[in-house]
Order: sequence, then structure tokens, then C-alpha cells
Amino acid sequence: MKKFKYLLNIFLASILVFACVEEIENNIDFVDTIDVPTNISAMISITQDNTGVVTITPTGEGVVSYSVDFGDGSNESESINPGNSVVHTYPEGTYEATIIAVGLNGEVTETVVSVVVSYSAPENLVVVINNVPGNPFDINVSATADLAASFEVYFGDQGPEEAPTPLQIGETLTYTYSAVGEYSVTVVALSGGAATTEYIEVITITNPLLMPIDFEDSSLNYSFVDFGNAQSTVIPNPDPSAINTSATVGQSFKFNGSETWAGSFLTIDEPVDFSSLNNIAVDVWTSEFGEVVKLKLENSANPDINTEVDMTTSVNQGWETLIYDFSASDLSQDYDRIVIFFDFGNVGDDTSYYFDNIRLSLPAVSNFTTVEDFQGELPGNFAFGGVEGVQLVSNPNPTGVNTTSTAMQFTKTDGAEVWGGMGFAVDGIINFNGTNQIKINSYAPEAGKVVKVKLETIEGNVDGLTYEFDMTTTVANQWEVLTYDFSAAPDLDYVSFIVFYDFGNQNAGVYHFDEIQVGMGEYIPSQAPSIAIENFEGELPGNFAFGGVEGVQIVENPNVSGTNTTANVMQCTKTEGSEVWGGMGISVDPINFSSAGMNQIQIQSYSPEAGKVIKVKLETIEGNVDGLTYEFDMTTTVANQWETLTYDFSLAPDLDYVSFIVFYDFGNTGEGVYHFDEIKLVN
Repeated sequence: MKKFKYLLNIFLASILVFACVEEIENNIDFVDTIDVPTNISAMISITQDNTGVVTITPTGEGVVSYSVDFGDGSNESESINPGNSVVHTYPEGTYEATIIAVGLNGEVTETVVSVVVSYSAPENLVVVINNVPGNPFDINVSATADLAASFEVYFGDQGPEEAPTPLQIGETLTYTYSAVGEYSVTVVALSGGAATTEYIEVITITNPLLMPIDFEDSSLNYSFVDFGNAQSTVIPNPDPSAINTSATVGQSFKFNGSETWAGSFLTIDEPVDFSSLNNIAVDVWTSEFGEVVKLKLENSANPDINTEVDMTTSVNQGWETLIYDFSASDLSQDYDRIVIFFDFGNVGDDTSYYFDNIRLSLPAVSNFTTVEDFQGELPGNFAFGGVEGVQLVSNPNPTGVNTTSTAMQFTKTDGAEVWGGMGFAVDGIINFNGTNQIKINSYAPEAGKVVKVKLETIEGNVDGLTYEFDMTTTVANQWEVLTYDFSAAPDLDYVSFIVFYDFGNQNAGVYHFDEIQVGMGEYIPSQAPSIAIENFEGELPGNFAFGGVEGVQIVENPNVSGTNTTANVMQCTKTEGSEVWGGMGISVDPINFSSAGMNQIQIQSYSPEAGKVIKVKLETIEGNVDGLTYEFDMTTTVANQWETLTYDFSLAPDLDYVSFIVFYDFGNTGEGVYHFDEIKLVN
């Protein structure tokens, strides 16, 4: 029965469907009466952020779909349902967009609407112009602005035809001027359209005169002020040889009858910075040795603030370096005026003097240390490329800058390779950390020969692990000093020293070199030289204690191991509640770092705890007088073990020190028993 009902329902539904279809087909003529789309328009919404984004919402009556021809040459939009929108991005300008409306009967109505896209001028333009530290001719330019698409920069040094330099958002431009002067820097913020915002700033490019002074920069203002009938100017180097082969130098001319104190000065743009070095070096050329060259420093605002040092020339008609020690001066003052007096104390006699390369320097005796002087056995060596006869020989001409008894000799044979040379093993390592120079005494049969020096590490001739520099001989059959600049050398430990004479040529020749030196502290020998100050293996030296320190005595070594296996050591006891500055001292033979050629003190230390400050202080016979002492702190790193503490006295005044004072656990009042031993001068 149920099955019959379902079949009946299906039959009746089918009859209804066929009846409806027939009705529609019989009445399709109503389509012809439908109106075409009317009142076609569009709502236009334009963003105000200079992006050119436009939202178009078509409107109309009798419409089933829209499309938009944007009027800018781009493709027509896809179909848009009534009530919906289309988004399009325009450049700045006016466009005729066509709204295309499709009705129910397929009829199309079109209308044109104007789309006006106008960008606003950028707002809140902020421009930052800064000098580049260390590069007085360079500036950095950056800019920000609301509504800006990008920027253009005019640097103001190329005249009215200057092309702008693009500057993107978030970018910083660096620009280099070719000369000092005032320049108008213009930054234009671009909207992406015609509207712009402009910023102009006048900048001043100066090239400050600072230490060091080498007279090589033509853009600098070397404005000498002369007095006493002397006259200073910058001229070509009249004798480019020996230690000074630079192109230009200062000349001081003392006219006949000029004052005994005649001289000249330069005012520099920043005071001399004595924070790390207390000496000033000047290369000078005088016609006679034994002439006094005074160097005076003044405060330009108050010349009563001044200090001066005299040095005496030792070379006749040649360049030499005079080093002026200002360590005893009041270096807390600002000295921005450099005054030089030649042949001070004597009346002028129409004589010219020359000076160059005014710079801060290490003390005179501490500038260089010897790596190899060839006065002992022949070091391990090698030769290559047609070089032969490597040997130590008697100095062929013991005069001038090299009066040693022996020197290194080798022979470059006829037809040798252009790169033929020889090398030897350094007894230790060379590691540049300050002066960054190598000096050798060179003796060649001809001037104009290229002498290459190359350093290699233990890895040998491996890219990135070597460095080389060329110098050229200036005299024939005479000793001269060649100075090599290794400031750009990789920070490595070099163990091979290689020399190529007459590099680039195959000519035969016999060559000599000697006295290889590097900056103090840049050569670490296999066994460092030292000078013993006290080893406590004899009688107890004269001593004193203070601030709660007692029990100063020589005792047996409490731990004969490690870095100190001596029999006896010094012991002192810091009692409970002692002063934070409690310590003890001993009398020593005069310590003079200059005459010793060493500027560090080394002790063996034995402390019950790590982390204790151990101060070492030196005093002259005058005692604890300001300016006549020097002290340095080190900190223990182990407990109940010997360790080596090395104290840097390179900045100590050049004096004779006779008291060696030790403060264990400086700054604290805690008690403890301390030992030290083997006091030495080292480098």
C-alpha cells in the first residue's frame, strides 16, 4: 500500500513540472518588455596616502552585472555584482573610466565617469646630515617624511646642471666632497606625483689640522705664524732620503740677524691627545749636528699655559728623528699650539732648517726592538730563484747608520728569477700591535733597486697568511735604513722573514742587510731577554712595611713547582684589620726603563686566593712625591700556586727608581700571607 502512494506522488509531480515548462515557453515574449539599464554611475573613493588606490562602486537600475574600463590602458575589470566594488591603483592624473552595465535582457549601457588622482605634498620632512668620523670630506644624508614615495638629493657642488641622486626610504647616502667650502644640500621629498616638499641646509666642509702633521695634504691650511724674524713654509722635500722620503716638508728659515728665539707655530684644531702617549716625535734636517731644536706646546687661548722640551741634533746635513718627552709636563692642560725653534739660542745666519712628520710617539729608546742583528751564528735560512751564497760576512762598510761588525750577505746570480730571494727563521714570532713597522739596514750596489720584505707564518706561503711590502734603495754602496709599513698586515704570528733584492729584475748583484727591527712589543723571542732586579737568594734587602703589614722575611719556597722552582722567596703578612693600602717595599739598584730598553716588570706571585689585586709601585729617592712615582695593578688568577704577573711601566716617567713597593690584596683589609719572587725587567 505504501509503495503505491509513493508511485502516485511521483506521477503527480511529473505532470506539474511538464505543465510549468510548457507555460514558460508559451510566455517568453515578456523579455522584450524589460528596460535597458538606466541611471548608470559610480561612487569614486580615493585614498589620501599618495598610493593612488581608487575604489570604484558602480550604481544603476536594471543591472545584473558591471565591468569597468579604467581608462589608463590597463585591462578591463572582471564582472562585478551589483553593490560590489573594484579596487585599482592609478598614477597621479585624470582618467575617464567607463562603467559598463549589463541588464536582464543582455542589453548594455555605458557611462563615463572622471577619476582625478592627485598626490599630496609630503609632510613632516626630517633630514639628517652628519659628517663621517675620520673622513672630513664625507657626509651621510638620510630623510623621512609622511606621504613620501622617495627622495632626491642635490649636494650643491656641481653647479646648476647637477643631476639629483636618488635616496630611498630607509636608506643613508654617503657623499664625498672634493674640496673644503660651504655647500647647500637640498633634499626633495617626492610624492609619487607632481607635489614635492623641499629642505635646504648649508653645510661647511673643513679639513681640520690634527696630529700627526706630515704636510702632504694640499687641502689643509698650514698657516704658520712666525716671530723673531724666522719664516716657515711648506716646500718640496729637498733631501728625500734615509728616514724621510716624503714629498713635502716644513721649512724654517732664520734670516741673518734674527732673534735667538726666532721660530714659528701652527695652531691645530684639537688639542694634542696625551691620553696614551706622552712623547712627540719630529723628523728634522739641520746643516750641523749639535744644534738645539726646541719644541714648545701652548694653549692658544692662554699662552701662559705652556710646556717645552729641548733636543739636540746628532746628524750633519741629514734627516733624523727627535723625540720630545712631555711626560713630566701637566698633561691635563689643552695644548693646541705647536711651536718650533731651530738653533735656539743663536742669532740667525740665513740658514734653512727642515721638519716633518710631527706625531705622538713611544719613548725614544722604546720605539723598536731588534729581531736579528747577525752578530752570532747564522740563523736557519733558505734561498730560491737563483739566489746563492747566504752567509754572515764582515760589514763591507762600517760607517753611517750601520757600524756593526758583521752583516748578512747573499748573491743574486745572473739570470736569476725576478722573484729570486732568501729568507731565515725568526727566533720567536713577530706580531704587530703598535708601531706596525719593520726597519732594516740595507746595503746595495745601486740606487733604485726594489727591496721587498715578506713575512710568512708557520703555514708558509699561503694566501691570507702572508704580507709583503716594497721599498726602494736611494743610495749606492752605502748603508741606509729602509722602513716598511706593515699596518695592513693580518694579525698573525710570523716566523719567516724573506727578502727579495732587485725584485722584478734578473740582474746579478751582491747584497747586504743587517739590524732587523720591529716595534717594541711586536717581537716575542723564543727566550725573552730580561734583567734581574731581585731574586731573594741572598741576604734580605733593605725593606720597610706599613699599614698593618708585618713579617717581612726571606723564607723557603712554599711550593717548589710550576713557574717558580727557586729555593727562597720573599714573604709578608697582611694582618687582620690592616689598612686597605697596607704593603711593603724593598730597596733596589736604580731602575731606569730608558737605559735598560725595557718597560715591563715581571714578578712571580703566590697568593692564598685568586682575584686579589696586587699593586706594584716604584718611587725615586725623593719618596712618595707626585710626578716622581708610578704604579700598576694586576690581579691573581690562581690560589696557592705560583704565577707570573707582568706590569706595564711604558708610561712611567723617565726617572731612576730605587724603591720597589708591593701591595697585596690592595683595597681590602683582610688578612693573608703572601709570597713573591724573581723580580725582573722584561719586554
